[in-house]
Amino acid sequence: MADRRQTRNQIRGPHSALTDFLASNNISATQIHQNHQRRLREAEHQTTVEELENNIEEDDEYQHVGELPAEMKKRKRKEVVALVKIKQSKEFARRKARRMGEDGDEAIAREMMNERSQPLPGQLENCEACGKRFTVTPYSKTGSKGGLLCAKCSKALADDEKKTRAQKRGTRSGRRQNQSNLLDGLAQQGALSLVEMCTKKVADNINHIEEFGDLPSQLLHRLSQILCKRRVLTPRTLDLFLRPGLNSIDIYDAAKLETHDFEKIFAFMPDLYRVNIRFAGQMKDKVIEYMLGRNRKLKDLQLDAANLVSDTYWRLLFQKLGPRLESIKLSNLDCSLDDETIDVMCRSCTTLRRLKLKQCWKAGNNSLQAISSLMSLEHLSLNWVQDVDNEILLGTVSSVGPRLQTLSLEGFSNPNDRLLEAVHDNCLALTKLRFSHNANCTDRGFVRLFTDWTNPPLENVDFSSMCDMDNTNPEGPADAIGLASQGLVALMNHSGSMIQKLNITSCRHVSRSAFEEIFSDEKMYPHLKELDVSFHTVIDDYIVGRMFRCCPKLQKLVAFGCFNLRDIRVPIGVALIGGPKAQAPIIPVVDF
Repeated sequence: MADRRQTRNQIRGPHSALTDFLASNNISATQIHQNHQRRLREAEHQTTVEELENNIEEDDEYQHVGELPAEMKKRKRKEVVALVKIKQSKEFARRKARRMGEDGDEAIAREMMNERSQPLPGQLENCEACGKRFTVTPYSKTGSKGGLLCAKCSKALADDEKKTRAQKRGTRSGRRQNQSNLLDGLAQQGALSLVEMCTKKVADNINHIEEFGDLPSQLLHRLSQILCKRRVLTPRTLDLFLRPGLNSIDIYDAAKLETHDFEKIFAFMPDLYRVNIRFAGQMKDKVIEYMLGRNRKLKDLQLDAANLVSDTYWRLLFQKLGPRLESIKLSNLDCSLDDETIDVMCRSCTTLRRLKLKQCWKAGNNSLQAISSLMSLEHLSLNWVQDVDNEILLGTVSSVGPRLQTLSLEGFSNPNDRLLEAVHDNCLALTKLRFSHNANCTDRGFVRLFTDWTNPPLENVDFSSMCDMDNTNPEGPADAIGLASQGLVALMNHSGSMIQKLNITSCRHVSRSAFEEIFSDEKMYPHLKELDVSFHTVIDDYIVGRMFRCCPKLQKLVAFGCFNLRDIRVPIGVALIGGPKAQAPIIPVVDF
């Protein structure tokens, strides 16, 4: 039985006579196939070796002087075998894929072979380029003939490679510059104007320029803007702007200027009547004293961050130049300009038409009372730090309001609807109104402000951050706080025909239906150029599309925090800032 089972297990099916013959003589068909493939590979390898030997013999670069024929043949054989192994390695395949066909297989293989045969870090080697003896480091570069380069030659090779890559890539406008232009409200289409290109080229080479010559004042102003934005306005570059024939100067970033540089401005330009200097941190008392001794024609003065000027010299300035000053703009003063100094300014500057005080920490209620005595004031801009009495603020607005053309109130968090009523009753010639960062005025107050208001339509309106500040109640109270739906509708009904700039940032209680009503098919705002609707969560692609249709001259739309914007198409010439896809290219819209 055991023999029968064993015989049964060995049954495999029918066999040909040839199969039985091969099996009886211990011959395997698989082995025959493997031997055949091995002979083919050996023949291919031998052919490759012979071709490489022929190439090496024809190339004089690899001939060694004084080498015997037997040594040369042995060396060539080793090189051929090494190159064949390298071509079969994974590193060779990766390097070939990275170079994308820039170099041939032979060049890549020889480069890898030379790298393997190079001296280790710490050993001495002669530089391929200059022949200098140097110590090999892991950062030593390989020359064109396979040898190593010293540190100086390696740096020169790296510089040449950078120049070659830059020339190959060509000039291009980066995303960072495009976004910078958008934040400035520029949606440039096509090439820049010749004047703008030349101005930027001058700014790029400012350190090699000795003088500007007879450039017109508008180009000097543009150059000052570019240099200050790049923070490269230094005492040397300042000298380029000091021309005795000019009567105005604009320096938007004087952070790198010293005290004597400010004195130099008034020494070289004695006929200045307009001075605008920002970030004047090193302007001191002696600069004011020097200016008063040299310049008596000043009419327009704007200084920022001049904290080293004491109250004594501020008062001296107002007393000596007061009768001629028509515009005063002072900002970011935390150590001087107290109530008494502002009182001296208001009593001395009897012809003052424009006043701007921004972030002056020492100014309080007495300063507001002093400002109310300015009978010739036409433009008033206040950004207050201290809390003030509402009655004093109402008295100031009632006193100077009838003559005002622009009114800007920032940082006044306590006033309520009574301030809006004072504006409605007393301000009848405004073209610009800014009232921001307040959580006490109601939507009904804004409706009453713009209802039956005899003031002409406003051109510039800023009601940013006028909303209820309770973050736990995003919908707001039942009686809407700040600028809400009805107030915005009343605003656009009153001033929509002439409005040019509108800022309603963070007025979060404006509903979607209010935006749909304002930007409906029958509405048109022919002069609106700049619109800021940041942090309105109801804004989406449809509403923004309606904005583009109703505002044919729109140039700048700010939409930070409007996360429902997805695939809005932006017309040519419009800068969309802050949208989730603001980095996407501007898509031209031909037909609305």
